[in-house]
Amino acid sequence: MLKKNYLALFVLLFSMKIVAQQDKLITHFIYDKMSINPGKTGVDMYNSICATSLYRNQWDKVNGAPNSAILNVEANLSKFFPGGVGLAFYHDAIGFARQNNLLLNYSYPITIGNNGTLGIGVGVGIINYGMNPDWVPPTTINDPDLPQGFAATNLDANFGLYYSGKDFNIGFSSTHLSETLLKQSVTFNGANLDQNYQTARHYYLMGGKTFKKVLGGDIDAQILMRTDLVKFSADINARYIHSLKDDKQIYGGLTFRTSDAFAIMVGYTPISQLTVGYSYDLTFNKLANISRGSHELVVKYCMYLKDKPVPSARHPRWL
Repeated sequence: MLKKNYLALFVLLFSMKIVAQQDKLITHFIYDKMSINPGKTGVDMYNSICATSLYRNQWDKVNGAPNSAILNVEANLSKFFPGGVGLAFYHDAIGFARQNNLLLNYSYPITIGNNGTLGIGVGVGIINYGMNPDWVPPTTINDPDLPQGFAATNLDANFGLYYSGKDFNIGFSSTHLSETLLKQSVTFNGANLDQNYQTARHYYLMGGKTFKKVLGGDIDAQILMRTDLVKFSADINARYIHSLKDDKQIYGGLTFRTSDAFAIMVGYTPISQLTVGYSYDLTFNKLANISRGSHELVVKYCMYLKDKPVPSARHPRWL
């Protein structure tokens, strides 16, 4: 237990001293593209609204390890106006720290060829960061070098391009474009201290391809690369999707995250509108001897809207 407490302290202090890799790591990133690339919003959809919820318990049994919750709602209402709209919410808890992001996305589609769509998207919203530490110093006098409790909110913005072809996709995006500085003055032992949290701009490159009719099903291969120009990491995953009767599907797959973990993925689509999935990450980084892996749950539900009715001619007597 003592070792785990020291680890939690290290994780928190590490996150306070640097600005690298603040964004979330999600094994099921195939269901979370919209929040990091607003160009994806509404693309690959037609006259429908989809809500996706994800929960990730990272490094299970490690005190103070990240816990993340995500809710994405996106819609393609092309029958009413051009483009896709979406709302992306993200909550992350690491040690004493809490981060919340809320962005409104819009993506304008451009048709390329017969089967391709390029989405040009922006996301604008807010980012909130706060912490409420409960330090247990070695003496009765608190150390002024330890971060104190504070909370601050500021504007946040993302930009993205996403192209979807017949059986492949590719996208580029950047988050935290303004590199917002969150700060607040707090009083400690009668003195005013400035508490700061600097967001860092991140860059993403994603791509994927679906291989049809392989061993009686489809293979969906995806890659996501991320960097803040200080640290680089990549996720590579492949899922085998098998169709059952009555629009039901099951899938199983593997994910590799550089310098971090291997993961297994399973999922089930009991009806065409609903998908549920689970993944387990086997950690192989420096936490491998402490962590019991990472767990992730995903639920996606889509509502398909009827096309607008075509007006029919009526006799003037009955107008």
